[in-house]
Amino acid sequence: MTEPILPRIRPAIAALAPYRQGKQAGPDAFKLSSNENPFDPLPSVVAALQHTTPINRYPDATATRLRERLGARYGVQPDEVHVAAGSVSILHQLILATASVDDEVIYAWRSFEAYPSLPLVAGATGVPVPLTSESRHDLDAMADAVTDRTRAIILCTPNNPTGPIITSAEFAAFAERVPSDILIILDEAYAEFVTAADAVDGLAERVFERHPNVVVLRTFSKAYGLAGLRIGYAVGNEKVLDAARTTGIPLSVTSAAENAAIASLDAEAELLERVAVIVERRTLLVDGLRAQGWDVPDAQANFVWLPTGAGTDDAAAAFVAADLIVRPFSGDGIRISVGEHESVEKVLQVSESIVRTLQP
Repeated sequence: MTEPILPRIRPAIAALAPYRQGKQAGPDAFKLSSNENPFDPLPSVVAALQHTTPINRYPDATATRLRERLGARYGVQPDEVHVAAGSVSILHQLILATASVDDEVIYAWRSFEAYPSLPLVAGATGVPVPLTSESRHDLDAMADAVTDRTRAIILCTPNNPTGPIITSAEFAAFAERVPSDILIILDEAYAEFVTAADAVDGLAERVFERHPNVVVLRTFSKAYGLAGLRIGYAVGNEKVLDAARTTGIPLSVTSAAENAAIASLDAEAELLERVAVIVERRTLLVDGLRAQGWDVPDAQANFVWLPTGAGTDDAAAAFVAADLIVRPFSGDGIRISVGEHESVEKVLQVSESIVRTLQP
C-alpha cells in the first residue's frame, strides 16, 4: 500500500519527542510518578464544581475573579496576574513571546522535562546548563552562558526532578548579573512544600518589582490538588504578561477550574494542613532512604530523587514489580512522588533491596 503524502513538518519538531506523562497506575498500585496530591478534593471544592457555570457557555477568557483574588492576596493589580491552563502553559506562552529563530533560552539540566521543547517549538535554541554535584542550579554557570542571543532564562525552584531550592541570596545575585532586557522565569510550582528558611520566595519577596524582567509562576496542580483541572498563574509586570496573554490559546481556562481555584483559596488553611502531612511523609522517606545509603539530594518539594545512574531502568522495574509506579529518567535517576501513607514503607522496602547492588 502506497504511503500517503503528508504535510511537511519542521525538522526540529519531527525530531522532538512528545512530552511523556508519568505512567498510569492500576487499581492496586501506588501512582508515584506525577507529583500529584494524594488526597481527595476537599468537600468545599467539590461543591464549587457542582455549582460551576453551565458547560454550554464559554468561560471568562481572563479568569477575572481569580485574578482579582490573587491580586488582592499578593498586593498587585489584577492585570499583573495571568491565569492559564497550568503553569507550563504560561511557560510556553512566555517563550513564544520572547524567543524565535537565532535566539537562545537557558535552563538548568536536568530539570523539568518540558523545558527543552519550549525553545524548539518557538524556533529558538535551548541552552542546557548542567546541575552542580549536589543536583542544584549552577547559577554562576547559567549567568556565564548569557550571550547577546539570550532572550529568556528558566529557573525551577525547588528543582523538578531533583528537589533542591535556589536560595534568596543566590537568586538576588543572579538577577543582578542578568541584563534587564532578558526574561527570567522563576518557576515555583512546588513552593508550598518548601521548608528551607533561606529559599527564595518570588511572591513574598516581590522580586518582580525590583526586577521587572522577572515573572513568578505558581500552580494549583500540586499543593492544591487540582492537577486534573489544569490551572496555574503568573505574577509580574503587566506588559510582560500581556505578551503571554497574546500568545495563549483563548478560553483555555474553564469555569470549573477557576471556581475550584477560588474555593481552594477559601479553604487554604485546611489544604496547608494536608501539605504539612505530605512534608512529614517526605521527611520519613528521605531519612529512611539516607539511612539505607542512598545519596538523596535536599528534598524541598513533594518528591524525592534517587541518583540511580546506569542502573535506573532495572531499579525502576523493581519498583513497578512491587506496584509502585515511579518516574524513571533512563541513565540518570528516579523521581518518586510522596504519596499515600501506606506507600512510604513500601518504597523503603524496595529501595533497600536495590541500594546494595546498584552501580550508579
